[in-house]
Amino acid sequence: MKIRMTPRMAVSLLIAAILAASFCPGSSAAGETRYVPFKLSRNRVIIPTQINGSRPLSLILDTGLRFDGVYLFSKELAKEIDMTGAIEVRVPGAGSGEASAAQMIESGTLAFGEVTVDSQRVIISQSARTQGFPTDGIIGWNLFGHYTVEIDYDLERITLHDTTALHLDSTWTSLPIVLRKDLPFLECRVEVVKGETVPVTVYIDLASGDALELLVKPDQKFSMPDSLKSAYLGTGLSGDINGSVGRSEHLWVGEFTLSDIRTAFAPAEVRSKQQGADGILGNDCIRRFNVIFDYAHKQLRVRPSKYFAVPFE
Repeated sequence: MKIRMTPRMAVSLLIAAILAASFCPGSSAAGETRYVPFKLSRNRVIIPTQINGSRPLSLILDTGLRFDGVYLFSKELAKEIDMTGAIEVRVPGAGSGEASAAQMIESGTLAFGEVTVDSQRVIISQSARTQGFPTDGIIGWNLFGHYTVEIDYDLERITLHDTTALHLDSTWTSLPIVLRKDLPFLECRVEVVKGETVPVTVYIDLASGDALELLVKPDQKFSMPDSLKSAYLGTGLSGDINGSVGRSEHLWVGEFTLSDIRTAFAPAEVRSKQQGADGILGNDCIRRFNVIFDYAHKQLRVRPSKYFAVPFE
């Protein structure tokens, strides 16, 4: 059976392929180190970023944005950014609805910290779902895809190292990661219900302000706790995400133990499209460490930050 593809359909499929494509990490000049300041707000890393000479926009650092460029939430930002030649696209994401409508150019200039890059993809959402978001958008692959990324939550500073091997002291612990569709996956253990400790495969989503999200599905490895409250968990690019919230007794990340973790329980088919994932580590968990994302060597380096012992609220 043949299907006639309209230009709009073709672009929709193109952007879906762009977002799901697998890339190999790029490399920066040997020995190069650059710095990017950030603010920790609502449990998220916020990077001030100028686009085509705009005012500094507040962009969330997102391990899930897998292309060079930015995704912006408010269509009003088109008034501040030169979007000449923009085409209409549709962008899939978390949620139970259809992919979001957006406009896209490939000619953006981004400036954040000590980094300036040209010919970048700029996507501006036209969806009503994103218009009320409290930040301006997300950025990700411009950092993770080209550098070894050190996030110092104590100093609120990102250091971008070249992708050759780092020489680290003994205060760092190395954890192996696997890149699946350019998302960092790692193995952890979780004790949701007291006395039931199970291994789980999780991926890191820095755009999530939660600590731990566990995916509810027929083959889940964990038991559900008795004390759960139904909750609205957030809005993805494809609509609202509803589930439950509760507490997990313990979470082990490498040799480190976190206790009494606020945990979201979300339907897997709505929250995540990632095959093989049991859960998601959000930034309320990751900020308890200073971290180095070393995609080139498939390692996550961690050491406790000043937030390590802060109770999960």
